[in-house]
Amino acid sequence: MAIPVFIDCDPGHDDMMAIMLALANPAVHLLGISTVAGNQTGERTCRNAARVLTLVGETGVPLFRGADGPLCRPLVTAGDIHGDSGLDGAALPEPLVPVSPVPGAQGLAETIMGHGEAVTLIPTGPLTNVALALRGWPQLREHIREIVLMGGGVQDSNVTPVAEFNIYVDPEAAAAVLQAGIPLRVVTVDVTNRAIMDYQQIASLASGGPVSRVVAGLMQFFARANHNAFGIPGAPIHDALTVAAVIDPTVITTRSCNVVVETRGEYTRGCTVVDRYGVTGRPPNADVTFDVDRDRFIALMMEALKTLDVRVQDLQTGVEQ
Repeated sequence: MAIPVFIDCDPGHDDMMAIMLALANPAVHLLGISTVAGNQTGERTCRNAARVLTLVGETGVPLFRGADGPLCRPLVTAGDIHGDSGLDGAALPEPLVPVSPVPGAQGLAETIMGHGEAVTLIPTGPLTNVALALRGWPQLREHIREIVLMGGGVQDSNVTPVAEFNIYVDPEAAAAVLQAGIPLRVVTVDVTNRAIMDYQQIASLASGGPVSRVVAGLMQFFARANHNAFGIPGAPIHDALTVAAVIDPTVITTRSCNVVVETRGEYTRGCTVVDRYGVTGRPPNADVTFDVDRDRFIALMMEALKTLDVRVQDLQTGVEQ
């Protein structure tokens, strides 16, 4: 039976790939999507989610626009990596998918609590919506099977010498989620930086179907941005690794650790302090990633894109008839 999931995201190229993987793979059932400001402004990330759903012909997944900024800090965005739109690199369709009038945190909470079984929550952006939902609906905890989030790092970082972007943007929200007592897997940037779609694989998408061809341009832009910023040889599909880990837990290797977030440090804001060796004596609160099966992960992504190509081609054929 498919695992029910809810994605909270800030699209973003890699968030787009997470959504596509969740829609294409039969092992998961996507109940809804909420968006949050992060990679770009709240308006742009919500619009991008709607454009992605339109691209793949998906009209049945509820979409909620969430927080336009962190709990108590000014918003930081990542236009240098994702472009002015948040999804630069290819022409995406104008959105035909409606956005619910229900606020994102409320939509997240009500969708999960209204489902008949416990739901896996997959946050791939700043954790503002999740923190707000847990604060506003305390009973939500009982309805979450686990949280599988992309964020933080053990040794690696991508926005300061010690902080990963999603945690850095709203460290107070991240701290609240880590302290919530919900089963948690933390997919860190140490591992996602190795979850790379290389240039040859990206180029192969250009000769694919209607979804793959658009993704090719987007991944080319994303790969160039990551090479220029970090020297990464391809497109690190950070966020989609969370969905892949729900579909196939063997795609990542984890270790139970205590993780806390630095919210007050002058130089260390947003640092995830991962106690690998148990030196603090604090009990583990998360399963933290330490390795990835890149080949298995990329195979899942390529198969998902092929599935969506066929789905969209069938839809277009039906319209023409």
